[in-house]
Amino acid sequence: MGFFSRRKKNADTPDVGAEVPAETTSPDTVPAETTAPDTVPAAAGSETRAEDPTPPDVPATMSISVSSYQGLGAQSPPVSAPLPEAAAPESAASAPRVSGLPDARIAPPPVETVAGLRDNVVLRDALAAVSRPPQAEEIINVARQLMQGHLFLRVKGDARALLAEGKPVPLGVASLNDKQYVLAYSSGAALRASVAADNESDTSAMGQPVLSVLRYVLDGPYEGLILDNSSAPARAVLPRDLLQKMLEQGDDSFELKTLLAAERTDATAPEVAEVLTRTKLWVAVNRSPEGRFGVAEARTTDGARLIELYSHPLEVSSMRRSDQPAPMTAVQVAAALRADDQLAGVIVDPAGPWIRLSRADLAPLIALAP
Repeated sequence: MGFFSRRKKNADTPDVGAEVPAETTSPDTVPAETTAPDTVPAAAGSETRAEDPTPPDVPATMSISVSSYQGLGAQSPPVSAPLPEAAAPESAASAPRVSGLPDARIAPPPVETVAGLRDNVVLRDALAAVSRPPQAEEIINVARQLMQGHLFLRVKGDARALLAEGKPVPLGVASLNDKQYVLAYSSGAALRASVAADNESDTSAMGQPVLSVLRYVLDGPYEGLILDNSSAPARAVLPRDLLQKMLEQGDDSFELKTLLAAERTDATAPEVAEVLTRTKLWVAVNRSPEGRFGVAEARTTDGARLIELYSHPLEVSSMRRSDQPAPMTAVQVAAALRADDQLAGVIVDPAGPWIRLSRADLAPLIALAP
């Protein structure tokens, strides 16, 4: 099994001991673009101020070009769109339960904790599980759940009006140990807490795809990303090195993770199966006492065997086992399924949100086998 490559167990573990600074009053700026993103006013500081024992940060301002943001506003998510119905159980829900997996098969239904701002519920819930001080596995969980959906960026003033007038859009940044971090938010409630913390009501929110935000951070002079800075302990600092690995080791558009976190429909299984034929895939491997490598499998309660597939190495790490992530191509997965007809299918991202695909679902993938 020469295709397996071993990785250092803690390679993706960030420094989780850093304190998160308070909201800065000196935002960064992004020049205006002709197409305005979807923006909605954030709630004024009427909420109880969130507890934040950290000292105020050092202000900093720098002009950032639109091109470094991969087209700011060009693909803004519909943050004010009507909420979809709660996800209906997929057909596999009535199948035998997969042993040892969390109940988080599907993402929670979308909600708006502040009217007009649709929360990134998967990321929000991962942040809610962060303790004080944060643990490495909690930060890994936040990082893996960040790879889908959108984030909110705080803008001083009315972002829509600023863009319409051709003026720069001032984005919030903060300083931590004399290094600059971009501020972003998983939910309307987290943004509202930030507004209340500094009593700043002249604020609007701008929703942006996570991938665009990560590229913006990495293309700029920033040391990382601070999520939900005024929502202690439900907040996190993700250093630049971790963000870089998230992009390098994931697919170009986070397509697989995005599908798994979205509302489940009859089209979800075939869409995921099609993506599996062309995206980066990872498996969890371990060495037996005899020195042989093995690929992790899941078992249903009736004994059916499923190959565990992962969209990113962080998904393997989040399982909290001794397994190591290893890349596996779609052709190799197809060959394994064709060689062993006792394999009932695959399960993708078992830490959740996850999906089980049968051999019938995987027909486009199995067709790739030599």
